[in-house]
Amino acid sequence: MKKAKAPITLIRRLAVAEALALSVAAIGIKPHNAALDHNEVCFANEARFGEAFFSQGLTEYSVGWKDPNDIEAITDFIAPPVEVPRFFEYAIMNNPEEFYRDTDDERAIGSDFKEVEYTETKTTGKTANRGLAIRVDLDQVSDKVNWREDYTNRLLRRIKRSSLVRAFTLVSAAATNTAKTWDTTAGKDPDKDVESELVSAADTSGLRPNRVVFGDTAWDKRRLSHRAQNTAGGYASAGLKPDELAGYLGVEGVRVSRERFQSSAAAKSQVVNNVVLLSYGITGANTDDGTNAKRFWSPCENGTKYRVYERQLSAKIYEIVVEHYELPKITSTLGLRKLTIS
Repeated sequence: MKKAKAPITLIRRLAVAEALALSVAAIGIKPHNAALDHNEVCFANEARFGEAFFSQGLTEYSVGWKDPNDIEAITDFIAPPVEVPRFFEYAIMNNPEEFYRDTDDERAIGSDFKEVEYTETKTTGKTANRGLAIRVDLDQVSDKVNWREDYTNRLLRRIKRSSLVRAFTLVSAAATNTAKTWDTTAGKDPDKDVESELVSAADTSGLRPNRVVFGDTAWDKRRLSHRAQNTAGGYASAGLKPDELAGYLGVEGVRVSRERFQSSAAAKSQVVNNVVLLSYGITGANTDDGTNAKRFWSPCENGTKYRVYERQLSAKIYEIVVEHYELPKITSTLGLRKLTIS
C-alpha cells in the first residue's frame, strides 16, 4: 500500500516553521516560552505584556472615580469631549454657505432646482497615548489599606489637571483678544462688555457663543467694578451668581474656573486667571459640528476611558500606571473670543 502524501499546505507550514527556528537560533533569540540565559533576548508581545499587568480592579475604580473639585466638568465646558478611534477624520468649521441667502431659487419649467455646494476642510488626526506612572516603596504603605486606590487617585487628578491646562492654553491662543479694564472707575459695566463681545462674535461666525468662562481674577474684578458704581443696579449685578449671569447674557452657561497649577517650585498660578473666554460648544459634540474646541479621546484596549496597570518591580518597589488617549484640537476659530482683564 502506498503511503499517503501530506497535504501541500502542511508541508509548507512545516518548512516555514523550520526556517523560522533556524533563523531564531542563528541570531540568538529564543521564543517566549523557552528558558532564558543571562543577556539573552526573547520575542516581546505588547498585548501579552499589557494583559500581564492590567489591573481590572483599579481600572474599574478609575471609571467610577470623580475628582472632588470636578475639574473635568470645566474642561468639558471649554473643550467638549468627542469619542473617536485612534485614527480619525474631522471637519474644520468654515461656514459661509450656511448663511448665504438665495434670490435665484425659483425653478423654471423644464429645469432643475438651483444646485448649491457646501465646502468644508477635512483633516485627519490621531489621539496621543498619554499617562503617568508612580513608584511606591511598600514599607511606606504597609499600614494603609487602600493605598493602591489612593495612588491611582493621585495620578488621575494630575492627568485631569493637565488636560484642563492643555485645553485652555490651546483655546486661549486661538481666540481673538480684546483688552478691558474693570476697576473702580465710574461708568464701568463688565457685563455689558461681555454682552457686546457676544454680539460681535455672532456677527463674525453666525453662531453666537453659548459658553462663557471667567478666570478667578476676572470674576473678582467683575464684582469689584460693579460694587464700585455705588448704585442699586451695580450692587444687584455684583451679586449675580454664574447661572443668573448666564440668564442675563442669554447663554447656555457661565462657569468660574478656580483651578490652579504649580507654575514654579514655590508658586501656583490660576489656569484661566484674568481672562473671560467666550466660545461655542455642544454637549454631545461630534467630529463635524461647529464647536470651537474639542477634546478627542479614544477608548483604551478594554473599552474604558482610562486603563490602569500595576506591577511589583522588586522586593519592595511597586509601580502603578494610568494611561489614556487624548487629542485637543481647535476645530473652528469663528466667533472664538476672549477678554483680557486688567
